[in-house]
Amino acid sequence: CSHQDVATFLGLSVATVNNRLYAARSHLKRRMLTIMTDTLNAHALPDEFANRIGRLIETRGDVVDALFDPAALPDLLTELVVSDEARKEGLKVQVMQRPGGGVVRGVATSMMPPLPRGATVLSSRRKSLGSIDPLQFDRLVPLLAAATSDGRQTHEVVETGIKVIDVMCPIRAGGSVAIAGEYGTGNTVVMEEIVRRISGGAHPVTLFVLIPPPSDIWPPSLDESHSFADALKAEGSSEGTVGAVQTFFLRGVEGPWRAETLAALAAVDTVVHLSREMIRRRTYPGVDVRTARSRLIDESRIPVSDVSLARAVRDAIAAARGAEDRQEQAASAVLIDRAQKLQAFFSQPFYVAEPFTGRSGSFVGRADALRGCREILDGRHDDLPVEAFYFTGGIDEIRRAAGAA
Repeated sequence: CSHQDVATFLGLSVATVNNRLYAARSHLKRRMLTIMTDTLNAHALPDEFANRIGRLIETRGDVVDALFDPAALPDLLTELVVSDEARKEGLKVQVMQRPGGGVVRGVATSMMPPLPRGATVLSSRRKSLGSIDPLQFDRLVPLLAAATSDGRQTHEVVETGIKVIDVMCPIRAGGSVAIAGEYGTGNTVVMEEIVRRISGGAHPVTLFVLIPPPSDIWPPSLDESHSFADALKAEGSSEGTVGAVQTFFLRGVEGPWRAETLAALAAVDTVVHLSREMIRRRTYPGVDVRTARSRLIDESRIPVSDVSLARAVRDAIAAARGAEDRQEQAASAVLIDRAQKLQAFFSQPFYVAEPFTGRSGSFVGRADALRGCREILDGRHDDLPVEAFYFTGGIDEIRRAAGAA
């Protein structure tokens, strides 16, 4: 109703109606100010709230770059929310890299629409628990990798000095690597060791570290790699690009990686599969040679002798493990003994773990690692016990330590 309608209905003058409405609005304003003041005092925003706000730099497909205060960066694998004013909603992003200079790089958990530079990005400070979608991973690898995997790329092997990787799942120069394992298998430890060993090289390599969410069975307090990662973080760990290596952290699947989940990592050149079963067997690093893979081996892109040896080692270890599980007596005791020596030979001290293990890290050249495997398979070290091969370096070092000729 108009003011005139109100005045007519109440039998008052228009001036009186105007005065009363003005007084009512003034009274309401005072009450609202009191209510708002009391509410804000009771539920004040945290002092650090401003530090949780960043600004969008750009989006590239599923990849989102945002700028935050360098002193208050969101943690890896935490959830960001990008404000989309046009749609009146927030778009969720998982932090996968902190390359430096206040830049935070994340992957959108849903289709990312075009957004203006400078849009508000809020750090929720909550861990993102959603695992990466296989189709999304396929899109991310060529977008983020240092070089795409095709026939024109080099087939040169990047030597890490880690026996099990160089023999069973070698890294291609210019290639991509996925480090995937259950919670508690040392994903971060293996990543840091690889970065330390090859970051000074000339060939770019991209690492995708798949970190599963904590579980009730294996909470963070029981995860040795969790405390290890905290220690590395205090020293400044690899959260972006270090020399020739760039690293991205993504949320992996919950529970063990099986054949179907490992198949989702087909876009990368190399899969370093870490298994809790190997950790229980005191094999460090806990690489399961039966399921780790490399395109260099699968597609015979390296010398035939190297491919044949890797396959023979895998077959020997798989057969021995099968015999152990089924307790078959038919399997050759000699072949099982050699397979156990091969598995023990693949355990190795790491440089980054020296403060925790009290053992100096060891570097074993790829040629020496291949020779050691070949000689074990051929029976040249049948005179040594399995224990002699555990957590050591090259085959010559093993024989010296055992006092054998």
